[in-house]
Amino acid sequence: MMNEKRYRPNVAAIIVSHKYPQKVEFLIALRNDVDNAWQFPQGGIDEGESPQSALFRELKEEIGTDEIEIIAEYPTWISYDFPKVIAKKMYPYDGQKQKYFLVRLKPCAKIDLKTKEPEFREYKFVPYKDLFKHITYFKRPIYKKVIDFFKKEGYI
Repeated sequence: MMNEKRYRPNVAAIIVSHKYPQKVEFLIALRNDVDNAWQFPQGGIDEGESPQSALFRELKEEIGTDEIEIIAEYPTWISYDFPKVIAKKMYPYDGQKQKYFLVRLKPCAKIDLKTKEPEFREYKFVPYKDLFKHITYFKRPIYKKVIDFFKKEGYI
């Protein structure tokens, strides 16, 4: 009998700057624990927590602010398997099941990566044309799928 894969419930934030919609720039952050791994902020959903609640909590924990406005939500969950180099660290999970949100930083938001348990060492805003030059390889197909959906729907 084959073991069923275990996916960690997770939220991910595609954050655009407060200049949206006049200027579309995406916030990406460089992980502390993986070399040259840029990504969108994301994190696990706690037992009994809604995806939206997890989104606000995770943003506060990872980038020091939850001063955002939700623009849109990807309509379905997206699953992916961890690459072997990450799978050992994430045991007992084989991958993640993610809910994506497109969010806008409020003009008053102050990003501070020096949080209680810092996950990122650097962040920057990049235009779409430069986004995939930075994003870690195994997240690119998912990010492209989600952003293409938001583009098709007219949000980006």
